Amino acid sequence: MKAENVTQQERELKIDQQGVIIWLTGLSGAGKTTLGTVLTRKLFESGFLVYMLDGDKIRQGLNCDLGFSPEDRKENIRRVAEVAKLFADSGFLVVVAFISPFRAGRDKVRAELQQGRFVEVFVDCPLEVCEIRDSKGLYAKAKSGKLKDFTGISSPYENPLSPEVHLQTHKMGIDECITKIVDCLVDAEVIENPKPDAK
Repeated sequence: MKAENVTQQERELKIDQQGVIIWLTGLSGAGKTTLGTVLTRKLFESGFLVYMLDGDKIRQGLNCDLGFSPEDRKENIRRVAEVAKLFADSGFLVVVAFISPFRAGRDKVRAELQQGRFVEVFVDCPLEVCEIRDSKGLYAKAKSGKLKDFTGISSPYENPLSPEVHLQTHKMGIDECITKIVDCLVDAEVIENPKPDAK
């Protein structure tokens, strides 16, 4: 048998699905992990192959050697992007839930993918609301100087300029946010309409 690599197109035809990265970005406490978890469940129960990459879990494993300096944050996102691209190359829908504060890092991932294979979701929430939601007390520690290089306090967050989806989680409920993301994926012909009973 001739040795030929299996292509992304072949994998996608096999599973009847496009590999796409759905990148949720926003401040700590904005709702990225919650939305990512609910979205992943909805897509999974609708029959799609989907996997979620979450900031906290990746930090505990793959990127446990990284801190929170600007350089380490950039390397963190670079590694996450490489993992996400591998999943997408396999035909998976990949839900990425990371603060990913720097616009250049997110734009670089987009530029490395075919058009339509990167869906940026801006999980937008005012800093003061994120602070109220913060059950871990991270914002308080950052303000007191006990936690350095914390996004939104002592380290910048650069808002997306033209995200495919803009969610204001202080004004919108979870169901409304999920519907908006799914509608975007349907409109972009990434997926067909999920089953109505999938939650």
